[in-house]
Amino acid sequence: MRLLALSGSLRSQSTNTALLAAAARLAPQDVEVKLSTLWGDLPIFNPDLEARPAHVSVLMFAEEIREADGLLISCPEYVHAVPGGFKNAIDWLVSREELVGKPIALLHASHRGDDALAALRMVLSTVSDRFSANIFERFPLIGLSPAEITTYFDDDAQAARIRAFLLAFRDFCAG
Repeated sequence: MRLLALSGSLRSQSTNTALLAAAARLAPQDVEVKLSTLWGDLPIFNPDLEARPAHVSVLMFAEEIREADGLLISCPEYVHAVPGGFKNAIDWLVSREELVGKPIALLHASHRGDDALAALRMVLSTVSDRFSANIFERFPLIGLSPAEITTYFDDDAQAARIRAFLLAFRDFCAG
C-alpha cells in the first residue's frame, strides 16, 4: 500500500513534516509512506487556467495523488485557518478526478489548531467521499525540533500509536 503524505507546511523545520517523516519511518512493512512537497510549486489557482493544458506542476502533483492508494495530511493552523498555499493545492484538485474516492486521513502535530482541522474536514469531505474523520491521531509536538520529534517517536508507546493509526488507515484504504 502506497500512502502519500502531504504536510501543510513547507518550512524546513516543520513539525508537521517531521510527524509525517516519523510515520514513514515507523510504517508497517506493507505500507509505504512517501512525503511530497510538490504542492509548493503550484501557481495561484485560477479557474481560467484549468481549461488550457494544466501547468506542468499541477500535472505532476495530480499524478502523484493519482498513484497513491491514500493521502495522509498533517497541516498547521495559520490565523485560525488552513495555510493559503496548502488550500491553493487543494483548490487545484477540486475539479480533477484524482481526489474523487481517494482515502484521506489527518494526523495533527499540535494540541491546538482546531479551526484548521475543522476547515480541512469540511473541505476534504467535500472533495473526497472517502475522507475518514474517524481515523485521526494528534501528537503534542509544537515547539519540538525535527530531531526531538524523532526522539519522541523512539518511545514505544508513541511509535505504537502512529503504527495503529497507519494500520487503521491501511485497512480503510483497502476496504
